Amino acid sequence: MNYTHYLYSCLVALLFTAACGSPSEKAAAPTPYFTADEDQGGLNLGSGLQAYVVAEDLGRGRHLAVNENGDIYMNLREATDEGGIVALRDTDGDGRADDIQYFGDFGGTGMAFYKGNLYASNDSTVFRFTFSGDNLIPDNAAAPDTIVSGLPVQTSHAVKPFTFDEEGYMYVNVGAPSNACQEQDRTQGSPAMDPCPLLERQGGIWRFEAETIGQTQLEHGYRFSTGIRNAVALDYNSADGHVYVVQHGRDMLHALFPEMYSEEESAEQPAEEMFRLSDGADFGWPYCYYDPSQDKRLTAPEYGGDRQQADRCEGTEDPVMTFPAHWAPNDLLFYTGDQLPESYKGTALVAFHGSWNRAPLEQKGYFVAAVPFENGSPAGSYEAFAEGFAGVATIEAPSDAQHRPTGLAQAPDGTVLISDSVSGKIWRVFYQEDETVAMN
Repeated sequence: MNYTHYLYSCLVALLFTAACGSPSEKAAAPTPYFTADEDQGGLNLGSGLQAYVVAEDLGRGRHLAVNENGDIYMNLREATDEGGIVALRDTDGDGRADDIQYFGDFGGTGMAFYKGNLYASNDSTVFRFTFSGDNLIPDNAAAPDTIVSGLPVQTSHAVKPFTFDEEGYMYVNVGAPSNACQEQDRTQGSPAMDPCPLLERQGGIWRFEAETIGQTQLEHGYRFSTGIRNAVALDYNSADGHVYVVQHGRDMLHALFPEMYSEEESAEQPAEEMFRLSDGADFGWPYCYYDPSQDKRLTAPEYGGDRQQADRCEGTEDPVMTFPAHWAPNDLLFYTGDQLPESYKGTALVAFHGSWNRAPLEQKGYFVAAVPFENGSPAGSYEAFAEGFAGVATIEAPSDAQHRPTGLAQAPDGTVLISDSVSGKIWRVFYQEDETVAMN
């Protein structure tokens, strides 16, 4: 029996039990697919959520994608001897991967399915893999289509994640290889470049045709939104027809301007910002940063800012939401499934990879947040969706963390997958009502 038919049978059985069985019978006979690990895979989860480990020790995982038959694909930050993309299949219907294969000679971050094809990016190129039948490995694994090439190769903020809209466009992040566009990056006393030349090719989101082979940034790319330092987390929100991103904000305010910012202030500024993209929108980098203590965008000190003025920020678009400083948002997923409770429909899940630069305070992030959305805007504060990835109570440095959430994907059945960038673990999160506890 193939995976799809087996899972369908399990789900039918589960629904039948839910409709006809007693609460004790429902609790006693879960299907293997919806059976959590005893320790929830090491995670602490929101009310009613459960989890198990799909697979582990796969390599440094980045973004995820799930095919319509349930097969899972994860891009690796660096290719191993086996390959740069790992493919996982569950052949016995318990939700855990038992057929694991590798392909591709590159690693990267971006990964998504679009019209049945798997798109993946390294630091300069977006590729497309195609499938026939029920194959786990794509037909053109050794020679994928090149959709976009010529994206700038750089040592900082190099990754090129992407997303798709419903009009046939692909949106690619091209991060700026800079903290604040100084002539000598991260160097005290080095003047800022004004205007910042990096914005010509970097520091924004570029739009391309989703299915056209052979595009380049310089010839075919369209700078859709600018003033975004680096947006590893991006996704299309079908509820309002906009692409959203969560930016990695600048840092080193104290190190570069010790007379203006204390170490503690530098640890808490600037906010990580969520943006709703629109054609031609400017979000202010590098001329501005968002001060959460004043709840507004200010002119950066490199450009004459004094912690009060905002002259360089006129005409820039405000964020739709902000998060604490340096949490490193690495993926964004708008939940559209039915497996989680209805309250999650439209929710934005944000994977925070975790900070490295909050000293002398402890590092923060290292969890997945849930942001409720209504009518295209956040409808309340964020709450924890999944925590416990780091595995330690206090994180002094990123190396303390056992796991760091990096990628998010929604499976066809509505469960949520989360990837880890340390050892390459994948979790499946699902909802199962506890009949012994009254739901809020």
